[in-house]
Amino acid sequence: MHAIDFKEIQEKLSDGFRPWQRSFQFWARASDIYTGYKVFQLRVSFVKDVKKQEEMWETQHELAAHKIYAMCSDLGGFFLKVAQILGKPDLAPAAWVRKLVTLCDQAPATPFDSIRLVLEKELGKSIDEVFESFDDKPLGSASIAQVHRARVKGDKRDVVVKVQHPGVEKLMMTDIRNLQIFALYMQKTDIKFDLFSITKEMEKQIGYEFDFKREANAMEKIRRFLYDNNRKSPVLVPRVLPQLVTRRVLVMDYINGIPILRLGDEMAKRGINPRGRMAEAAKLNILSSLSKAYGQMILKSGFFHADPHPGNILICKDYGQVKELPDHLRLGYANLVISMADNNASLASQSFRELGIVTFAKCENEQQELLQLAKTMFDTKMPPGVSVLQPFSEDSSIKKISVEGFPEELFSVLRTVILLRGLSVGIGLNYSCAQQWKPIAEEALLASGRHSPGKKQKRRFSSLRRLYPRD
Repeated sequence: MHAIDFKEIQEKLSDGFRPWQRSFQFWARASDIYTGYKVFQLRVSFVKDVKKQEEMWETQHELAAHKIYAMCSDLGGFFLKVAQILGKPDLAPAAWVRKLVTLCDQAPATPFDSIRLVLEKELGKSIDEVFESFDDKPLGSASIAQVHRARVKGDKRDVVVKVQHPGVEKLMMTDIRNLQIFALYMQKTDIKFDLFSITKEMEKQIGYEFDFKREANAMEKIRRFLYDNNRKSPVLVPRVLPQLVTRRVLVMDYINGIPILRLGDEMAKRGINPRGRMAEAAKLNILSSLSKAYGQMILKSGFFHADPHPGNILICKDYGQVKELPDHLRLGYANLVISMADNNASLASQSFRELGIVTFAKCENEQQELLQLAKTMFDTKMPPGVSVLQPFSEDSSIKKISVEGFPEELFSVLRTVILLRGLSVGIGLNYSCAQQWKPIAEEALLASGRHSPGKKQKRRFSSLRRLYPRD
C-alpha cells in the first residue's frame, strides 16, 4: 500500500484554488476603482468652477493610481503588462504614469532552485554540464520569464539565459479572460470602442509568448529581414544559440546596454547635458533607427516585434510578442500611413473601410474626425502643446465616432505605435512615425502593384530632425 503524500495533495489543491482566488482579487479591486470613478463623475458634475474641477480630477487620479499600482503589484504576471500599457506618458493621466512607471520592471524573481529545475528538465542536462559559469542572481525578471547571465562551455562569449517562471501560463490566461469580461462590460457602458477584440488578440499573442522556440525563430527571421533590407541593420538583434532553445528556455547573445528611458541619467553621469545638442542628436539617432526598423517590418514584411516597451530597448532580450500581418491589412495600413502623413481625410476614411475598422459617426464632419481618430490611434506625433493624450475625453474623436468593430490582428500595430509614442515622449521628442514611414508605405504599395507614386520624389524624411517641431 502506497503512503499518502499529503504535501503533494496540498500543492494540487492550492494550484487548483489559485485561479479562483486571483479572479476574486481582480474583480474586487477593479470594481472598487471603476465605481470610485463613476461616483466621482457624479460629484464633479455639480462643480461649476473649471479650476476646481481640474484639482478634483487630479486628486481622483492620484487615489486611483495607488489602487491600480497595488493591484498590478500584488497580482503581478499579466497585470505587469497592463501597467506597461497604462503607464505611458502620452496616454494615461499624469498621476497614473508617475506611479505605474516604477512598476514596469519590478516582476518578482523566481527562486534559483526552481529555475534550476526548469532549466535542467528542459535541457536534459545539469547546469554544470552545459555552462562554464552561471550567475544565479537574475539580470532581470519580467511577467513570463527571468534572465541570467552565463557562459556556455567551449565559448568565450557571455550569453543570456531566459527561463520561464513555472506555473505562470495558467494564471496569466485566467487574468486575460477576466479582463475580457471587464472589457466587454466597459464597451457596452462607457467606452464606444471594440475593446473585446483587442483583448482577444492579447490572449492570442501572450499565448505565443510561452513558446520560446517560436520566439527564437522570430528573432532569426527579423534579424535576416533587417540585414537583407539595410546596408547596416538599424537595430541589433541578439544571436540565438539554437541547440539551447526549448519551449521554456532560450539562450542568446548577451548585449551590453542601458534601458532607453535611463539614457538621460547615463549622459549626465558622463558629463553630457541631457538637454544639450549632443544629447538631442543621440536621441534622434536612436529613435530614428528604432522607428525605421519598425516601419520596414510592419509595412514591407508584415512580420514585426510587437512589444517595444522600454525594458526591451536598448538591451533586446524579449522577442516573444511578434506578429505577422496578412497582406490585405499590411497594405491597408500602408494606405492609412500615407493618409495621415498627407492629412488626406478622404483616404483615411477609405483606409478604415479597407482595414475593416467599423465606425459610427455622431458628427457632421465625419471624414475630418476619422482622420483625427487615425492620428490618435496610429501616429506617434502629439498635438502642439499637448504632453498627455486624453483619447476618451468628451471632445475626443472617439466620443464623436464610436469604433464598433476593430480587427483583432490590427491590435499589435496599435500597441506598437502607442509604445513608440510613449517612448518618444519619455525621452523628450515629438515626431511623426507616419511622416517617416510614408516612403516605406509607398514602396510597399508599389511593390504590390497597387500604387504608382508618379514622379520619383526625393525622400524628405531621412532625418527625424525635420519631423518634430522646435519649441
